[in-house]
Amino acid sequence: MAKTMSKEDMTIKNSNDKVMNDSSIEEHLIVKDDIEEDDVDIAKLRTPIKVDLSAVYNFLGARTTQAWVDAAIANVPLIIQDHANCEKKAAGTAMNLIFRYEFSYDLQRKLAQLIREEMLHYEQVLGIMNDRGQAWKYLSAGRYAKGMLKHKRTYEPAAMVDVLIIGAFIEARSCERFAALAEVIDDERLAKYYRYLLKSESRHFEDYLALAQSLSEDSIDERVAFFKEVEAELISSPDHELRFHSGTPA
Repeated sequence: MAKTMSKEDMTIKNSNDKVMNDSSIEEHLIVKDDIEEDDVDIAKLRTPIKVDLSAVYNFLGARTTQAWVDAAIANVPLIIQDHANCEKKAAGTAMNLIFRYEFSYDLQRKLAQLIREEMLHYEQVLGIMNDRGQAWKYLSAGRYAKGMLKHKRTYEPAAMVDVLIIGAFIEARSCERFAALAEVIDDERLAKYYRYLLKSESRHFEDYLALAQSLSEDSIDERVAFFKEVEAELISSPDHELRFHSGTPA
């Protein structure tokens, strides 16, 4: 017996058909173009000499404050722990999208690549923690992602568009903070690893934006501008918890 699709499933399927027919997404979506270079052992990774982050800086509405950098340098183990949590959450978000958009082969394949990349980074950070003799500790989530998600629209496909835009800001902020830490951290091995991450992280925000636009018949520029202000406020305002994506230390 054929299964009858719900109205929501039909909306999702129609959005996914649009993704599959949009050739521009094939050019800009998540692509792991140098997976053969990746290795769990970060000592074997090739670090790019320089990565152009101008697009990342222009996309974000505010730069990380010196106060956050100073606090992070004074609490490196906490930042490493939260970085591990962030990589795991990024893989989990992509996995949720895989189940949500299971009609699209191309999207499934690209999300699978992203999950593989994020989980590799998670494994690499675990290796760093092990090498440093740092035991795993529970660390609660900060306000950052929740502060953006509370503005997510509640109907599809608008809700998914917002989730992807939020993902773009999370990726861009991660990249900006890796760059900030790499400049000043007193651990050359860790600084090298953060510089290595810039290449992949610097393109992810554009991948998320391209996917968000593919799911919307209207321009997403207005929503991007809205979340740009929300994200900048979360980063610039006083924050009582130090996390990888936290605001200015209160």
